[in-house]
Amino acid sequence: MEGSNAEDFAVGCFLSIKTTLGDEFQAYVITFDRPSNILGSKAGSRRNIRLLKANYIKEFTLLGQAEDPLDLKKCYIDLNSLQAREESAIRQAEVEAERIGVGVTSEAQSIFDALSKTLPVRWDKTAIVVMNEVRVCSPYLPECVSGGTAAAKDRVKKVVEFERKRLQSRNSGQ
Repeated sequence: MEGSNAEDFAVGCFLSIKTTLGDEFQAYVITFDRPSNILGSKAGSRRNIRLLKANYIKEFTLLGQAEDPLDLKKCYIDLNSLQAREESAIRQAEVEAERIGVGVTSEAQSIFDALSKTLPVRWDKTAIVVMNEVRVCSPYLPECVSGGTAAAKDRVKKVVEFERKRLQSRNSGQ
């Protein structure tokens, strides 16, 4: 924010903030890092911490000052909880990344996604492996399904056939 200086964001200030993205909130300043221009704020009685680039602050109003800006009850950060959330987010991102085929067509990815709605699937390079026994290889047609029991193979073939028809009708309707 252009006209601001470090005193504007002194620890303990209670501010009403409007951002360039349209958010409006009130919060105590718990930290301000001048080199990165990042403001750390705490809103409400719950342990809600928000980090915000000061560039995104459209306007702010000083509403008051905390009696003790360093009161740890107001600025408590549960590092174990944050670390657990981070680890969970990383695991989720890894799971999602494994669901994206590398070097496959969007049609192959659509077939994978359709199979994954009801069956456990994974990629083995460009082949789709279903239930760790049935394989669907390029060009991902029903006749490209192999392995597994007859029932498992038939089920996978039906899903592949249905998804290919759905993709064809979507493409021909454009």
